[in-house]
Amino acid sequence: MTENQLPATLAEIRDDFLALEQRERLEMLLEFANELPELPPRYSEHPDLLERVEECQSPVFIFVEVDGVVVHLYATAPREAPTTRGFASILVQGIDGLTVDEVLGIPDDFPNTIGLTEAVSLLRIRGMTAMLGRTKRQLRERVAA
Repeated sequence: MTENQLPATLAEIRDDFLALEQRERLEMLLEFANELPELPPRYSEHPDLLERVEECQSPVFIFVEVDGVVVHLYATAPREAPTTRGFASILVQGIDGLTVDEVLGIPDDFPNTIGLTEAVSLLRIRGMTAMLGRTKRQLRERVAA
């Protein structure tokens, strides 16, 4: 994979969104919101370990783990914030299990490429972009440690 090439998991998610009409894209985003994995007990019992993504209107928290070269992303967002929760779920499902290099190579503008810029506010897209940015920053910090 070359730098700024989209990993297959995220490319498939992007392509699935782009294959749909605008209204159907929102429905798919809601499906992702409902599929956000629960936090493992080590985080649900210690929310202080998670980092809040301040750029998001809704309280979204993330944590990145590195197991060798494999990345695991965990996130939580309130059920009453389905758009934000959907974006978090896209990233968790698309990133979890990738290698460090694959995650760091994800284009920063990935959130702009999934066909939702006309369906949701620019502020929400910026929130997803911030989630991705914080994920990469945490990943770099974990690898450097």
